[in-house]
Amino acid sequence: MTARPRAPARATLALGATALTLLAAALPAHAAGEVTLYTTREPGLVQPLLAAFTAQNDIKVNTVFVKDGLLERVKAEGARSPADLLMTVDIGNLVDLVDGGVTQPVQSAALQTAIPSNLRGSDGQWFALSLRARVLYADKSLPLTAFRYEDLANPKYKGKVCIRSGQHPYNVALVSAMIAHDGEAKAEQWLRGVKANLGRKATGGDRDVARDILGGICDVGLANSYYVGQLKGAKEGTDARKWGDAIKVVKPTFAQGGGTHVNISGAAVAKHAPQRANAVKLLEFLVSPPAQVLYAEANYEFPVRQGVALDPIIASSIGELKVDPLPVAEIAKYRKQASALVDKVAFDQ
Repeated sequence: MTARPRAPARATLALGATALTLLAAALPAHAAGEVTLYTTREPGLVQPLLAAFTAQNDIKVNTVFVKDGLLERVKAEGARSPADLLMTVDIGNLVDLVDGGVTQPVQSAALQTAIPSNLRGSDGQWFALSLRARVLYADKSLPLTAFRYEDLANPKYKGKVCIRSGQHPYNVALVSAMIAHDGEAKAEQWLRGVKANLGRKATGGDRDVARDILGGICDVGLANSYYVGQLKGAKEGTDARKWGDAIKVVKPTFAQGGGTHVNISGAAVAKHAPQRANAVKLLEFLVSPPAQVLYAEANYEFPVRQGVALDPIIASSIGELKVDPLPVAEIAKYRKQASALVDKVAFDQ
């Protein structure tokens, strides 16, 4: 029997090198001094933070803005995904990433120290980075110093309430909180009461609430806290500044619990993060005192870390928050029920 001739060793090595080259070319490159961030936040809002991180750590941040379908994209990429850190602007979207199986747990003393327990996942899967409160905009002539979310359904405000779509994530989160606090039946009753008090259709944006208060269409309405900074900090004589000057801000509380409802921007480390250590380092930086100051100054957001100074406009217009102590993850559990209730009462019609 004739022995089959063996390929020359040099040829075998060449074939192996070619295969490795092809394999390397097929996979995304990951430099040790880089980290890749997938974010639904507008890049301009986080760029000052990322630039500060790079300057301090000599780690380049590759930012990928994903307007819609973040979970679907990361799932489709699978183990080949270049994503290291996933950032969203709503607790519901963040929890969806965890439930979708595209995140991994992180154990970090720095994160646990900086972030209150109700603002991070109990299993280390996600972390809040900044807060936005759902506050009351009110005509500045009204003698209001305190307000409960439940008061929006009081008949005394009939025809005097303005708000954006009930199906917007900001309002779905608030309805979810009402369910978490008081149960679905009471939340439905409240929603019907608020709808009956609307001065116009539930539409537009949060800034439009201030605009319509100035226009006399309504006296009060709910909106996010950071818009206060945008409006009251706008250039003198602009429409935005006129809207901001027409309102005062009251921090509503729940009848049960006594805190103000907040939503978060937050992040989670991707399940297949090629640069996991850098992702954790970026997370820890984002809750450090210097970064939390940047969140406050650049975006008019409330820092998640205690003891960090607020932006001066937010400090004078709103002041320190007493955050609803209910875990935001608990609130997020009721999103589907909340959305269904909005449709059930025809809130947006």
